[in-house]
Amino acid sequence: MTEQTVTPAEPERTAAQPEPTEAPASPEAAAPVLPPPPTAPPMPQQPAGAGPGGPGGPEPVKPPRRVLRAVARWTAVVLVLGSLGTGTAFGIASMERTDVPGLATEHDGRWEYPALTLPALPSGSPRPFSPGNTAQIHHADLRDLLIPAPAGAAVDSKIDGGWTTPEQFASEYRKDGRDRIRGLLADSALRHIAARGWSMPDGTTSRVYLLRFNSTAYAEGFRDDMYIGGGPGQALDWKEDLVFDEGWEGSDKDPDTTTFVFTDAQPDGKERIRAAYVQAGDTVALIVHERKGSKPVPEVPFHQTLILQDQLLG
Repeated sequence: MTEQTVTPAEPERTAAQPEPTEAPASPEAAAPVLPPPPTAPPMPQQPAGAGPGGPGGPEPVKPPRRVLRAVARWTAVVLVLGSLGTGTAFGIASMERTDVPGLATEHDGRWEYPALTLPALPSGSPRPFSPGNTAQIHHADLRDLLIPAPAGAAVDSKIDGGWTTPEQFASEYRKDGRDRIRGLLADSALRHIAARGWSMPDGTTSRVYLLRFNSTAYAEGFRDDMYIGGGPGQALDWKEDLVFDEGWEGSDKDPDTTTFVFTDAQPDGKERIRAAYVQAGDTVALIVHERKGSKPVPEVPFHQTLILQDQLLG
């Protein structure tokens, strides 16, 4: 649209009035030229047909300012809700499955042990596998190296974490081999035996023995005399002979210890007893989990107990 000026409107003519004939005016008679009145700012040119009325139609009416403010507010709300939704999705994606309600992974059956810490050592005494302890001797109190009972356990009053006797240890084996075991312990420079036992609500009974000898050589000699390594060793007080536990990987065990893990060979695959030996320098550990009846001994808590006890000795 071109710039417009406002000019005075001409008076209306009637049909009876003839068109006046303009006479040439002399320069002297001409009216003085006045500047045009102020004009409105030019309007932007609109393409034909863009207006609501098409070509030549009326100009569009601007929405009230309060409508624009309302639209701006709702736009901001949508953007905020969108960002919150994105943040929530990212938060769920980064959470562990056990942290998200409805997506928690099924419990694998492990027991709830208290936090474990290595016991304090006498002043100047090294750890068993430190560079300054070539004999691999445990200087900590042997009872403090026993794994504690897990939550919900009923502790065995006969072996509650204190010292025990060679006779108690020998009772874990079949009757026809107990005299031999007591004789081996008497000839092997045994220093101490500590033990702890407990029962769990699911019927699993657990017992852990730690045997400390005067040196690593005596501990290895006792292990060999018990035939532990090439097989399950001296038969435990169980009606079946044990075999190597194929499910044991030992990836989390201490690299300085040696473990031998066994279970009974059940045709239905439901093992009722699991046992393991750990040799850590001058100390040998026996760990037994068993369950009477038809229900099997859970594999996960047994391996959990074995790993934790192994780490305490390492």
